[in-house]
Amino acid sequence: MGRTGSGRPTIADVAARAGVSVGAVSAAVNGKGRLAEATRLRVLAAAAELGWAPSAAAVALRGARVGALGLVLRRDPDLLSSDPHFAQLITGVESALAPLGWGLLLHLVDDGGEERAYRALAAGRRVDGVVLTESRVRDPRFALLRELGLPAALVGTPWRPDPVPTVRARDQHRGITRAVEHLVGLGHRRFGHVSGPEDRVHTRRRRAALRRALGAYGLVPVCVRASGFDPGAAAVAARELLTSAERPTAVLFANDSMAAAGLVTARRLGIDVPGELSVVGHDDLPLCELLHPALTTVRQDLVGLGRAAAVTLLAGLGVVDGAGPEEVRPPELVVRESTGPAPR
Repeated sequence: MGRTGSGRPTIADVAARAGVSVGAVSAAVNGKGRLAEATRLRVLAAAAELGWAPSAAAVALRGARVGALGLVLRRDPDLLSSDPHFAQLITGVESALAPLGWGLLLHLVDDGGEERAYRALAAGRRVDGVVLTESRVRDPRFALLRELGLPAALVGTPWRPDPVPTVRARDQHRGITRAVEHLVGLGHRRFGHVSGPEDRVHTRRRRAALRRALGAYGLVPVCVRASGFDPGAAAVAARELLTSAERPTAVLFANDSMAAAGLVTARRLGIDVPGELSVVGHDDLPLCELLHPALTTVRQDLVGLGRAAAVTLLAGLGVVDGAGPEEVRPPELVVRESTGPAPR
């Protein structure tokens, strides 16, 4: 018996092939209703022969799970490819989803496309929930997702208290404190900082943590520049710092890719690292050990954060038992070759 129409197979085609009603096909696929095991197996065999599976939208409309989480990133694809930060985060999310047979739907959008992406995910019932990253000042996503009825879990700390479940590093600013202790111990007194964009919560919190850590020694940053996360923007900010009247002897960057751009900028300006300048990154991505000099950085458990966010969301959806961890291991300083004694 062939298909009842042309093109893709339909549930009616499966019913005809198996010799049952459309309702019986639905019951067999969803595991609902009282259906003889032999009939269920015959339906599943017919579906496999025809290459038919229920669409995600159809499954969602019946109230079942789609079996996917979403991740919407406001990033240019070219910039994302140069920033391994999200690769590690996604690895963590996938490590929680793969054993369950779930998938991750990734959307890259520009500044104006974020709301449209979330609305499309909700309207098409393409995911069961979304993982949020990069908490922002006055973040509009929380209210939007509640309006859409789309469950979420946030990697990070919201700007203001919010019911959305969050996961973060325990004692999340300890790495910055350790970096300052390390550099002060090497004799540094003139500190610079190249941060991320001003609207990111972690930009403001890390900057405050840096000021607190320096304040314990009676110091303040001599220069701070906000930058985009891409290496090009970081290189511009680093040049501004390194050509300023009060050139710092130590600079802390918001991430490792930006710190790598800082190393290249220093080299082009004829500034020796670490002889004249110490550089510290953040995240401890694999590239750190490949740089010359190898990069001192604050190690962050990005894989653990991604996994914890996915588990938290799955627990909230009732897919797994028990809530996910609210915190992963704290950041730690990894000392390599890019830091050394302050120049005399």
